[in-house]
Amino acid sequence: MGRPAFCHRPGRLLLVVGALACIGGCSSVATKKKFYEPITAELRSGNYSGAAAQLEQAKEKKKYAQKDRLIYFIDAGLANHYAGDYATSNAKLTLAEAAAEELFTKSVSRAMLSMVLNDNTLEYAGEDYEVLYTNLIMALNYIALRKFDDAFVEIRRANEKLDVLERKYTEMARDFRIAAQKDTSQAPIDYQADKVRYYNNAFARYLSMHMYAAEGKADDARIDYDLLVDAFESQPHIYDFEMPDVKTRSEDAAVLSVIGLAGLAPVKEALSLRLRTDKQLKLVQILYDDPKAENPEYGHLPIDVKEDFYFKFAIPQMVERPSAVNSINVYADGRYIGELKLIEDVTRVAVETFQAKKSLIYLRTVARALAKGLANYKAKKKADTGGLGGWLKKAAIDVATDLTENADLRTAQFLPGRIYVGDFEIEPGTYDISAEFLTIDGMVIHRQHVDGVKVTPGNFNPVEVFSLN
Repeated sequence: MGRPAFCHRPGRLLLVVGALACIGGCSSVATKKKFYEPITAELRSGNYSGAAAQLEQAKEKKKYAQKDRLIYFIDAGLANHYAGDYATSNAKLTLAEAAAEELFTKSVSRAMLSMVLNDNTLEYAGEDYEVLYTNLIMALNYIALRKFDDAFVEIRRANEKLDVLERKYTEMARDFRIAAQKDTSQAPIDYQADKVRYYNNAFARYLSMHMYAAEGKADDARIDYDLLVDAFESQPHIYDFEMPDVKTRSEDAAVLSVIGLAGLAPVKEALSLRLRTDKQLKLVQILYDDPKAENPEYGHLPIDVKEDFYFKFAIPQMVERPSAVNSINVYADGRYIGELKLIEDVTRVAVETFQAKKSLIYLRTVARALAKGLANYKAKKKADTGGLGGWLKKAAIDVATDLTENADLRTAQFLPGRIYVGDFEIEPGTYDISAEFLTIDGMVIHRQHVDGVKVTPGNFNPVEVFSLN
């Protein structure tokens, strides 16, 4: 293997890094999350309008930076959806989708900047699952407004995003490889994205199946039903639970369709790692920073390095936010009519769709860590003049470098964690519908009432309930 393609001027690199950290401040390279706590508490208590108002106050107080505008659009869209303000929700989520498309076109070139800069300093272009569910929440908004044509558009957009997902990251990996070959400040890493093993969203099929049936398009409804079955049969790593019974028609009655959203989608947390180089073996070893790890090695790469050094860095990983909700019972005019069944585990979708991007983030972060680690090593060697003065210089170099090595933990905060459905045969009429959200011990943690629901034969009669606990 040829010479290592690292920065030839380590002192200059650290100077640039330190200056950028000082200009941007520590906050520009660390993810802000604290301001979410009171908003999340309001959502979990059921005060959805209050949560939406608090979120707008947070925006006015500049808790959302311009580079994080996509997150604001999604958060605001979700909060207004829960509050029943479907028009405002759609307006925010439309801006989210447009921003995601605009920012992704810039993401590859901007990501190359993060060979020096921390990812947190760049504009957030969103995760694939976030944009996917943006479309599906918009579909729910339009269904609530009885605008089926607009809901179909959102479902088609969601399906189109899944159709191109694997190609998207294959092309991104190719662009990274080309850029790395041209830039001699990078390590010679062969960028490869993990395969995307997700192409069919069950909840999207469920919604379109019902709308087609309501419009009298039996063949289209049957096709979507078959695709719903395929989602479960061909993607057991996502849908590792029994497919719910679904029904669009009843010979002797009408069908009430209840959709339940529970819990909150996962968030990102930092996985702390250490990079160790071995110039004799021409090897870069990546180790868990946790001394309790069962297998200390996270991975390794064959790279020709000229110095032996350690360097600390972190990458993001998806972490589930456990829900207290174990089951959801449904009542019509106080009479128990059944239990909702899980159709979508958003956490599994999030982890799977993030995996291809995570593999590229990991390789890019290793390349950046190698460049900074070597620069840090050489600068400290030069600064080691002995005594307290030399120690202080080395400590300052470590601090300047560490400021720029925080994992990018940005995510939209208020997507649901799980989606449940239930299709119940019921006599036509107007009902007061209620849902009880229960823990695994059978304790009711939330009740929601939706009064005056008209259930008519041959139509899609949806009711949406939710508890974000």
